Amino acid sequence: MKPPIIKPMRCAIYTRKSTDHNLDLAFNSLDAQREACEAYIKSQAHEGWTLVPGHFDDGAFSGASLIRPALQSLLDQVRARKIDIIVVYKVDRLTRSLADFAKLVELFDASDVSFVSVTQSFNTTSSMGRLTLNVLLSFAQFEREVIGERVRDKIAASKRRGIWVGGPVPLGYRSVDKKLEIVPEEAALERKIFADYLRIGSIGELASSLEQEGIKPRPRLLSNGRTIAADRFWVGPLAHLLKNRFYIGVVVFQGETHQGEHQPILDRDLFDAVQAQLADVAVKRRLARSPTPAMLTGLIFDDRGNPMTPSHANKKGVRYRYYVSHALLQGRKAAAGSVKRVSAPDIEAIVISALRERVPPQDNLDESELIRLHLKGVTVHRANLDLKLCISGDQSEPKLALSLPFAPKVPCKKGLTRLGPSHDKGTIDATTRDTLLSAISRSRRWMDQILTGKITSFEAIAATENLAVRHVRYLAPLAYLSPRIVTAIIDGAAPASLTASGLARALPHSWAAQEKAFLQG
Repeated sequence: MKPPIIKPMRCAIYTRKSTDHNLDLAFNSLDAQREACEAYIKSQAHEGWTLVPGHFDDGAFSGASLIRPALQSLLDQVRARKIDIIVVYKVDRLTRSLADFAKLVELFDASDVSFVSVTQSFNTTSSMGRLTLNVLLSFAQFEREVIGERVRDKIAASKRRGIWVGGPVPLGYRSVDKKLEIVPEEAALERKIFADYLRIGSIGELASSLEQEGIKPRPRLLSNGRTIAADRFWVGPLAHLLKNRFYIGVVVFQGETHQGEHQPILDRDLFDAVQAQLADVAVKRRLARSPTPAMLTGLIFDDRGNPMTPSHANKKGVRYRYYVSHALLQGRKAAAGSVKRVSAPDIEAIVISALRERVPPQDNLDESELIRLHLKGVTVHRANLDLKLCISGDQSEPKLALSLPFAPKVPCKKGLTRLGPSHDKGTIDATTRDTLLSAISRSRRWMDQILTGKITSFEAIAATENLAVRHVRYLAPLAYLSPRIVTAIIDGAAPASLTASGLARALPHSWAAQEKAFLQG
């Protein structure tokens, strides 16, 4: 009889250690795990087991996640079918999560890969073996969760005692033997930033001032030894820095303030003055906020990928809304797209018109809901708008790409704006045009609210928007303005004599009569 042919079984050893403690020793935990696994593979040589070259060792990586470099490299080898058996010292070295283990088993089964635990004997081909494995993993997950709770409790207790427990070292300090010491040069910069904010009164202008002075944030050292550094102080990190109570010698934990063991950098009076000014600016910003919603917030971008942020300007008691490139607001004018600022009513009217034409009619759906359900993005170019639409509202369906012609406003000499390269002298100027579009938009919104039952009367609208009832009744008829007149206003082709008060004072019921009176008069 011929002897049975033994199929070679390619084995890979995976080792893991949760912390970096003692990893720098000549013989550490990873080496001990690998030695035991190598011995086991040698004992199975009669079965054709051979060790593949290469090490798959994850030092200082938790078993709570599969995002580990050596494990991902091992899984790549599994997908390429270069490994037949994975050998581990214990199952919890592979993972401590039942959910992650289910994913690994699915991958192993698809790739015909087995795995062996040297210190735990079970056979995963039987139901009893799988039950044993799941029980072991349940205890491993339980152990991980208990360790996590213990660590969180220790951190909470340390913070209540005012102890710094690690993480990014705040500007102005350095870590020495796990204690924070003040760096005099950085502490001086910290005081300068707070004093400059009190003088300037704007975080954005403060960021620009620091950039002009050539002052940059301190490089940050990562755990892997690399350093990263921002090219300038940004508005968000500056706002966080100005509100950080750590600089007055306290530690904040879960809303509670505890006296810290580190030395403060700032005087309490300076810090409190900055907080008062930040609060005052925030209140003014809320009071100045327009009641008209910026419907494209989060959906509109310039042609260099920068989000465009809602903004406004007040002239002669009239508010003009815009979308402004975020790069421009941050002082990075060179990074902004070809169109840095657009009129909000203009672009919203174009987008809503495009949606109304292409989306099936739906009852009780106002403009904001229409945009939320069916618009996925707008990119502003110099000569066109690129829209991504979701016609049915199903998020999984392919997005419809649409390009519409668009002529953005450009600055005029007197700080006003105009549409396109030129206008006839007999057409409306930009200021009147924006006023008209704003009035029409508000009147349409009011009528939609009344028709859908969200608001029951003009009196309720007036109370909500802090207006006189007479003013609301006066503008309400503009909701029924002829589409031809609205298009002429948007295009800047309406007569110069056309005004909101003139339209509202004597608006015929018939669209044809409206067009005859106001477009041909």
